[in-house]
Amino acid sequence: METGKTRRMKRIFRNKERTLIVPMDHGVSVGPIQGLDDASKTIDLVTEGGADAILVHAGIAKTLSNVETGLIIHLSGGTRLSLDPTWKAQLTTVRAAVRLGADAVSVQINVGSPHEQAMLESFSQIAEECQGLGLPILAMMYPRGPGIPNEHSLDAVSHAARLGYEIGADMVQTNYTGDADTFRRVVHSVKVPVVIAGGPPASSDSQVLDMVAGAISAGASGVSIGRNIFQHKNPTAMTKAIKSIVHGGSVSLEVQSLLDESNERIQLEGTRDSRAEAQYKGGRME
Repeated sequence: METGKTRRMKRIFRNKERTLIVPMDHGVSVGPIQGLDDASKTIDLVTEGGADAILVHAGIAKTLSNVETGLIIHLSGGTRLSLDPTWKAQLTTVRAAVRLGADAVSVQINVGSPHEQAMLESFSQIAEECQGLGLPILAMMYPRGPGIPNEHSLDAVSHAARLGYEIGADMVQTNYTGDADTFRRVVHSVKVPVVIAGGPPASSDSQVLDMVAGAISAGASGVSIGRNIFQHKNPTAMTKAIKSIVHGGSVSLEVQSLLDESNERIQLEGTRDSRAEAQYKGGRME
């Protein structure tokens, strides 16, 4: 591997060849959702929590004056308002990403989309340019399209992940299959680092942490978790908790205490809100 690419990969995989990436590219696809209305503030919070890298679009990267983590600039995009939200077009050039200080770029391919071939062709051109510059490329390989009933099935995920490896990605990001035994088979067939996507907001912290632990035990090189971190009531504590599993294998008592305090505060606030609503409906604003 070239020296430049090796150095850039080490900025993302900082400890024991594992990584915690926090993607914050959602503003293109779904707009300014909660947690990303002030992206700079959120980036500070996850950096404090020890994120190894952040993943953003070029517009956000331009506003960052001092990035203390690895920086991955996402080149793909499309909105949920599109007639086909599975079609991700190239929005930023590789050279623009380099000018912005990127340690890597990422490209999304929805395997099974009616526009799969166009995304594959775009990826090949981007990969060739990255190769010439010594810039790592992360392929987000998601089984997603009208012919895929289960985006987390072993067959679908293993095919998507293997495709990313076959077309020359330096890192592959894909869905978690739901358990360590099946995901181990996904990782086994891909000879570059595999990270799992975080998916939609989970119902509890333990659900996220169990997923992370399962993926790491199956041989994943890390995780790429967005909404379950930046929409958490305490993004710093959640980042620390996930990082402790990725790099250490378990959540420390100190970090677990931070999460417990956050959850207790949320429950207390929820109880107060419920009481206030009941008083309002009963005509008693006390």
